[in-house]
Amino acid sequence: MNVFATAEIAGNFAADEVLMRLERARRTRGLMTLGCPGGRSLRTTYAALARLAAVRRLDLGTLHILMMDEYIERDGDAFRLCPADAHYSCRRFGDVEIRQAFNAGLAPPLRIPPANLHVPDPNAPDDYEALIERLGGIDVFLLASGQTDGHVAFNPQGCAPGARTRVIELSQATRRDNLGTFPDFRNLAEVPRFGVSVGPGTIAHHSRAALMMLLGAAKGVALRRVTSTTSYDPDWPASVVVECADAQIVADDAAVAGMAGRPRE
Repeated sequence: MNVFATAEIAGNFAADEVLMRLERARRTRGLMTLGCPGGRSLRTTYAALARLAAVRRLDLGTLHILMMDEYIERDGDAFRLCPADAHYSCRRFGDVEIRQAFNAGLAPPLRIPPANLHVPDPNAPDDYEALIERLGGIDVFLLASGQTDGHVAFNPQGCAPGARTRVIELSQATRRDNLGTFPDFRNLAEVPRFGVSVGPGTIAHHSRAALMMLLGAAKGVALRRVTSTTSYDPDWPASVVVECADAQIVADDAAVAGMAGRPRE
């Protein structure tokens, strides 16, 4: 476990680790892949990645960004992705806060093309697994944990370790956590009830490296849960990080201080 004084310092460390692995992939494979969650936990990491990419004038033209999940809506007997401009859309987050942020400091030939941002299709989830296979796996999976139920992506408590990309009915705990993740939700009724998500099996099988970011006092319980197990615990799906190759857990002092128990709201 790597512990830093602040979330910003932790993000800088994580960004260095990510870029080292991505650059190695570009040299050896000719392309790079990054598995990404939306939301709050990786904000300092994404900001540091954008800053370092600009300073180092990195060529990110072959970087593929694979979002871990997306909210979906019923469409008759099928599903459709939520609107791309919705405040809670993972596609929007991936495009604006990752792809465009990374590109902002780069010359046009070095930028990530729009086609290199990917989300799973709820009506063909197996295609996402096939895409990851074609891309040669995920060079770095960036991970976070739900603070109350340990969900990773949209995978709820009780999720089987081998579960892959699929449609999931979101648990109440996950939906409540997302009220904080996306503050424009006014109440729980506005939080979508379904999502399409990679599974623990996707993460463990396809990742060449994994970094789990646990930042802030509210993630103290999550930090205690993932550091107290040596194998996947279905009662805390974020524990999948311990099954990943080249895995690191990155925390800040606030999360360590919160390990003793659930922090006050």
